[in-house]
Amino acid sequence: MAQPVLFLCDITAVALLVFGLYFPRHRRRDLVVAFLGVNVGVLAVASSLANSGSNTGLGLGMALFGVLSIIRLRSTELDQHEVAYYFSALALGVLGAMSTSNVWRSVGLMALILAVLYVGDHPRLFRSYRRQVMVLDTALPDHTALVAHLENTLGTRVHSATVQRLDLVNDTTVVDVRYRSLPAGRGAKGDTTARTGPAPTAGAGASPLTVRP
Repeated sequence: MAQPVLFLCDITAVALLVFGLYFPRHRRRDLVVAFLGVNVGVLAVASSLANSGSNTGLGLGMALFGVLSIIRLRSTELDQHEVAYYFSALALGVLGAMSTSNVWRSVGLMALILAVLYVGDHPRLFRSYRRQVMVLDTALPDHTALVAHLENTLGTRVHSATVQRLDLVNDTTVVDVRYRSLPAGRGAKGDTTARTGPAPTAGAGASPLTVRP
């Protein structure tokens, strides 16, 4: 009776993972079927090997899916948060396939995986921090000058700048920059100097000065 309960819990957990967390936040449709297929595939094969009576069946099954996951991750470009979702789907499938007398322990671990992803990938967590690869139209070998140029360009504070390519021939710099976006109206390093117009002069619109002898 424990195994069908774990199957149901796994299907519920992966549905929450994909349709409740990943897709509403990232909107990448092709990975929806990848997460669902990996989870159900691991669940089916691992449970069959675990119930086959072989002591090494489950271990060989997990090794097989480990190799397949490495091939899958090398075949296309995935962001780090997508890798986390991918292996979470794998882990949920393994937990659902394991034969255990303590069902609530497996269910609790499934809930823990979902809770960690909910908090760790929440849009409000460190939402002002950004990362991007920039191509600059000038070669900047000096790190201090590079950071100053990036802060002036982005209008914000740069926390890290790693040069990926410095081309002195074509005068370009490719840099991986990590920075924190500032609220509107604030410049780099908290510059809040107000912009004012030019000082009034005695010209058009100015009151005439009457000089009396």
